[in-house]
Amino acid sequence: MDWQEVAGSWVLIPPRPTGMVHFLGGAFVAAAPQLTYRWLLEELNRQGYAVVATPFVNTLDHTEIARSVLWNFEQTLNRLHSTGMLRKRYLPIYGVGHSMGCKLHLLIGSLFEVERAGNILISFNNYPASRAIPLVEQFRPAFAIEFTPSPLETNDIIAQGYRIRRNLLIKFNNDDIDQTLLLNQVLQRMFPSMVTLQTLNGNHLTPLGQDLSWPVGQVFTPMDALGQWMRQEVYRDLNQLKQRIFHWLDPLAPRTK
Repeated sequence: MDWQEVAGSWVLIPPRPTGMVHFLGGAFVAAAPQLTYRWLLEELNRQGYAVVATPFVNTLDHTEIARSVLWNFEQTLNRLHSTGMLRKRYLPIYGVGHSMGCKLHLLIGSLFEVERAGNILISFNNYPASRAIPLVEQFRPAFAIEFTPSPLETNDIIAQGYRIRRNLLIKFNNDDIDQTLLLNQVLQRMFPSMVTLQTLNGNHLTPLGQDLSWPVGQVFTPMDALGQWMRQEVYRDLNQLKQRIFHWLDPLAPRTK
């Protein structure tokens, strides 16, 4: 697909978009989301959603990252309209985040005035720096290294200020760093009946998967069988993730394969 860099974000625009997705990825793979999350984002585009994927580099100041990615998104949106790349003036905007990207969307929805039709939060992670960043423990207690806001401060910010009412929370059954269940408790108290929790097969890296191509030669070998099996296993979890997202975005749309 024809990815374009526009005002600091990577963009895919379908011919007649029905909505827009602002995507934020995980901490160490967010610098090139058009590559690391290519399959999932291109599937959203095929479904009719304009995709704006904003890259970022992780630092300790998550509030500043949230401010920066929101500013980049708004600059990209303005440029898309001014150049005519996006002709429809109003589209429902959905935030989609994976891992740290969830935290950033939660901070954006709590600290800044934004209009969102909903947020999709995949594998929420809100661990302290000592667990999230390798080698940090080696420098403690000589240096006080922590994210801003800290995990506890982040929880308070969400509980007191988060304004996005409709949310889809997705966790995977083989993910030992996921904190979605804790987030679900907070959001359910705030927006009863507006928060959907889904547990799917997969792990923390499932959203990064790609649809593997395994060409088969004239003679079908045991390696071909193994390659086809691996492709089916990877694609099964990816396809289930895609289907749950599509159904939440548009419950009345026909199911796709």
